[in-house]
Amino acid sequence: MKICEMNWLQVEEYLKTDDRAVVPLGCTEQHAYLSLSVDSILAERVALEAAAPTGVPVFPVQAYGITPYFMAYPGTVSLKADTYLRIITDILDSLKRTGFRRILFVNGHGGNTPGQTAAIEWMGQNPDCRVRFHNWWNAPRTFEKVKEIDPVASHASWMENFPWTRLPGIEQPTHQKPMVDLERMRTFDPEGVREILQEGNFGGYFQRSDDEMNAIWSVAIDETRALIEKW
Repeated sequence: MKICEMNWLQVEEYLKTDDRAVVPLGCTEQHAYLSLSVDSILAERVALEAAAPTGVPVFPVQAYGITPYFMAYPGTVSLKADTYLRIITDILDSLKRTGFRRILFVNGHGGNTPGQTAAIEWMGQNPDCRVRFHNWWNAPRTFEKVKEIDPVASHASWMENFPWTRLPGIEQPTHQKPMVDLERMRTFDPEGVREILQEGNFGGYFQRSDDEMNAIWSVAIDETRALIEKW
């Protein structure tokens, strides 16, 4: 269920028998030739498809995250870490206040991981609640499927190139890009990062077959759904 397709009366009725909620976390940042909203699109879609048969409501995606390293790429929006942690705790405070007690964050952006620490700290102050932080793309089964198909994969490469993250009329390069030295890249400012990355792909092919992408997606949905059901 999408919260955007429910009214408050329906949510109140749901809370009489269940207290679970799913909150997708994304980002707005460069993804080479793919949409700037890749992380948000994927986090929200995997959350919705995973939760669909369970009846657990899915909130709208939090579409801005922590991504200071890409600020030399137009269209990127980065929140300060302290701002982001306050957003996470404000979301949790609001959900608890209205009756939710088990919350699954489905995260689609690596830079958002400080939010997991905020959630753990919040649980320490709210022992009657349970929060789980799920990085859907590198969860054990999903990432194993990625490596099975092609171990050379990372940000803005083929592993994020789904039919729903591509842009119409945009051709993808056909070569396999060598992996960037991530440790070296992290020592540069945003302008240096852009100089190193160029179009933005960390390394790997820019696109693989839809059959391979659907195989990954199927595993991701099953793995995420299992977390929702285990509550």
